[in-house]
Amino acid sequence: MTLRFLTAGESHGAALVTILEGLPAGLELSEDIINRELSRRQAGLGSGARMKLETDRVKILAGVMAGMTIGSPLAMMIENLDHAKWKNKEVTPFTIPRPGHADLTGTVKFGFRDLRPALERASARETAARVAVGAVCKHLLSQFGIQVGGYVVSIGAVTADITEESFEKRIALAEASDVRCPSSEESAAMRQLIEQTIQDKNTLGGVIEIIARGVPPGLGSYAQWDRRLEARMGAALLSVQAIKGVEFGDGFKLASMVGTQAQDGIYLNNGQLIRKTNHAGGLEGGITNGEPLVMRVAMKPIATTLKPQPSVDLASQKEVKTQYERSDYCPTPRAVPVLESMVAFVLAEALIEKLGGDSLTEMLPRFESMRKAGLSDLPMDNTPHIFWSEREQP
Repeated sequence: MTLRFLTAGESHGAALVTILEGLPAGLELSEDIINRELSRRQAGLGSGARMKLETDRVKILAGVMAGMTIGSPLAMMIENLDHAKWKNKEVTPFTIPRPGHADLTGTVKFGFRDLRPALERASARETAARVAVGAVCKHLLSQFGIQVGGYVVSIGAVTADITEESFEKRIALAEASDVRCPSSEESAAMRQLIEQTIQDKNTLGGVIEIIARGVPPGLGSYAQWDRRLEARMGAALLSVQAIKGVEFGDGFKLASMVGTQAQDGIYLNNGQLIRKTNHAGGLEGGITNGEPLVMRVAMKPIATTLKPQPSVDLASQKEVKTQYERSDYCPTPRAVPVLESMVAFVLAEALIEKLGGDSLTEMLPRFESMRKAGLSDLPMDNTPHIFWSEREQP
C-alpha cells in the first residue's frame, strides 16, 4: 500500500484535520509523540502574535487502538483555539492582495468575491497538520534506526559555518537556540538581525539544512521520472509555504566543478563499498546510496509585512498600499520541523514501498535482510553477455 496523506482546514477555521493512509499495523503511537513535534513548530524567535494564542495539541480520532496502529487510516485533528474569536464575526472585506501571497492567484483561479478564502487555506497554519503526519512518520522511521533532523544555516545575510559539528551535536545545539542555529556566534547575529527587522516592520527568510541518517541504500528508483527520490523529495519540500529553492548535497556548487571533483569516489573497506565525500547528498540516479541525505532549502521572506507594499484594491480598482494581516516576521526557525516532516513522510513512503508488508513485524525482518553496499551483496557473473540478441523463435 502507498503511504499518502491529505490535510483539511483553514487558518481561522474550527480545526485542522489530516488523514494518513498506508501506515503499517503494530506501531506504538500516542498523542504525546505527536504533541512534542507540534510544540517544536511553535517555538522560535520571529514568530507573530498567534503563537502566544495557540497551544497546538492533537487528537487521534481513528486508526489507533490500545496504543497501537491497526493498519487502517490514521485520522488526527488539531483544534484552532483562535476560532472562537472569528466565529460569527463580521469582518471587513479583504480586497487588497498582498504581493507574494496566494491572495490574487487564488482569487483568479476560483473567482472569489473576497480574498479571505484564498488566504485562509493558503496560510502556513496548515503546516501544523503536516507536522502531525511527520511526527508519526519520524516515529515509524526510528523503528528502523533512521533519524531526520534539521537546523537553520542562514537568516538574511547572516550565514553560519557548521561543517565541523557532528549530526547529533548540530541538532542538540540547534534545539537549544531560539533561532535553531547550531552556531552560538551566528545565532546571536541572527537574533540581532531579526529584532532589527521587526523594528523595521519587515520580514526575513533564510536557508535550512535537513539531514536524514541511517537511510539504507536502494530507496527510490531511476526507472521512471516521478519515482526518483530527488523528484519526490523536492516536490514535498517545495510544497511548503514560502519555499523557493531546494538543493541536494553540494547542489549548485557542483555546477562550477569538473567531473572528477564533483563525484563521490567509491572505495573498499573490509568488504564494504564506502565514500569519503558526500557531494551527491546521499542520492545517485534517484536512489539512496547509503550516505546521509543532505538537503538545503531556501525560504523567502514571507509576504505579510507591517510596512505597506504597492498593490491594487480590487473593489475600488485603484492603486493602494497593502494592509497588515497578523503574521510572523521570520518563520525560518519554525519551518525546521515542518521541513523535517516532509522529508520523513517521503522516506517513510519509500521505505514502505521497498519493504512491503501490512505490519511492523513483517517489515522489520525484511529491513534487516535488505541488500547492503558490500561485495557479498553484489555478486557479479563476470562473463560475457549478448544484449538484445535476435535469436530464432521456436
